[in-house]
Amino acid sequence: MTSQDFIKLEEKYGAHNYHPIDVVIDKGKGVWVWDVEGKKYLDFLSAYSAVNQGHCHPKIISALTEQAQKLTLTSRAFYNSVLGEYEKYITEYFGYDKILPMNTGVEGDETAFKLARKWAYAVKGVPENKAKIIFCEGNFHGRTMMAVSASNDPDCKDGYGPYLPGVELIPFNNIPALEKALQDPNACAFLVEPIQGEAGVMVPDEGYLKKAYDLCKSKNVLFIADEVQTGLCRTGKLLACDHENVRPDVLILGKALSGGVMPISAVLADDDIMLTIKPGQHGSTFGGNPLAAKVAIASLQVLKEEKLAENAEKMGKYFRQEMQKIVDELEIVSLVRGKGLLNAIVIKPTKSGKTAWDVCVEFKENGLLAKPTHGDIIRFAPPLVITKEEIDFAIKTIRNVLMKFEHEVVAVEA
Repeated sequence: MTSQDFIKLEEKYGAHNYHPIDVVIDKGKGVWVWDVEGKKYLDFLSAYSAVNQGHCHPKIISALTEQAQKLTLTSRAFYNSVLGEYEKYITEYFGYDKILPMNTGVEGDETAFKLARKWAYAVKGVPENKAKIIFCEGNFHGRTMMAVSASNDPDCKDGYGPYLPGVELIPFNNIPALEKALQDPNACAFLVEPIQGEAGVMVPDEGYLKKAYDLCKSKNVLFIADEVQTGLCRTGKLLACDHENVRPDVLILGKALSGGVMPISAVLADDDIMLTIKPGQHGSTFGGNPLAAKVAIASLQVLKEEKLAENAEKMGKYFRQEMQKIVDELEIVSLVRGKGLLNAIVIKPTKSGKTAWDVCVEFKENGLLAKPTHGDIIRFAPPLVITKEEIDFAIKTIRNVLMKFEHEVVAVEA
């Protein structure tokens, strides 16, 4: 079967809730993937940062296959011989008392949301059904009803009302707005992405997270960090919050917690928060399954053993330095921004109507895979195992493609 055959299958039998670039990936290794025809591409999206350790990392795959031949699932109706080991490992790794294991990133957000409400009523003393959780405009926490209720993105939100109450949206990177929202005595949590990835890699001002955390502490409000995309070494530190020495009251992890092998997420908190949820009040059939537990341990080990935070910091700085040269040289791209290996460029509109989508299609034709967001932004987030030589290949490819659009723009304007 050809790539077009596979694409037609998906279009005929699958829901049309995604708009993929026309490439059919068949295998992957490290930072590279191959399509069904055997063409090789540099992956500059990493499954939205789920593949930080690189595609099919041998240590993670080994943990997966070894455990898969022994035991995959018991449900939480029984104990299993792996979960406790994982719980001890990850809580000591991040420095929290407890973990509540889930599967997808959005389940992690849902869990943190419910946990915050439980804490509000059981500990803070908020009147029943009055708890308020504060979110930021431009956020992306997934697509469940909780997540879309807390969103202001029409694509995610429109047509799904009525929405969940007890949610307030404030501008991102705006301390006065947070200060005002926290005046409500029923406010119990501030749930924030340290960097807004889906919004186009929006990096807040230095000091924003620390000021937000301190404000929350002054009002007895939980600071909850959604590090599903920014965590696990992506931004050049183990957590993006580590850049400002902020320890969230509740930490949400996902994506690269499995190295992209399977859905694994986690919510971490200390006992005074986590133990407000009692048996039967929250759970998941697959959450904490022994297969996921072994995979997550291996994934976390790889991050430290291969010093992926350090590599992300070093390669990210180099990437932005080289991209800035392209920004200075070409009209088609207006800026580059990011932290570690979570970066983005903004494409200027052209009179010919070409968009960031067209640029990404051309990237694909030239052996590099990336995806636009919000029309004019292209996110660049390769696996953290990437080398300088591979960054150089990407920079050369990006420049060559942008040059094609630059000449087209110049011709139109002339």
